[in-house]
Amino acid sequence: MRVIGIDPGTAMTGWGIVEINNGRLKSIDYGCIKTTTKESMGERLKKIYTDLLDLIADTTPDEMAIENIFFNTNVRTVMSVGQARGVCLLAATTAGLPIYEYNTSEVKYHITRYGRATKSDVANRAKELLRLEEIPKPDDVTDALAIAATHIALKLNINIQQQCESDKPAEDS
Repeated sequence: MRVIGIDPGTAMTGWGIVEINNGRLKSIDYGCIKTTTKESMGERLKKIYTDLLDLIADTTPDEMAIENIFFNTNVRTVMSVGQARGVCLLAATTAGLPIYEYNTSEVKYHITRYGRATKSDVANRAKELLRLEEIPKPDDVTDALAIAATHIALKLNINIQQQCESDKPAEDS
């Protein structure tokens, strides 16, 4: 199973490709789709959409896991994240990918076992779970990897904590 995790945003949309091989979670690739404020909102959303479609074609994920919008007192932020999220959902649907949505606290809990973990806690644990040499930057990328890992763990009923605490691989389904 190969999953693309998405942390949507108009300035940066983090993405991470995670799969399970021989019972182990593995990061295949990750990065960020960046836009600038010099572009119109329409141009920025089009870039996110087309870059994500190309990425899906190149990396062939089976499913998309994406972060839900969390409540923020800044209405503009919520609106722009919602727009970016919308084009990500459109790209997944266009590519025929099933979409799964996760709240931030849900991802934090499944990665760290604490729903109020800090970004640093999530980043460190994702690095450990996926056996990365360093923590990917920016945070949007680490969040996307954590979202993908959470989805695989929940879909296949894997205890991802076991990935770090034991040499025994989790079960593939």
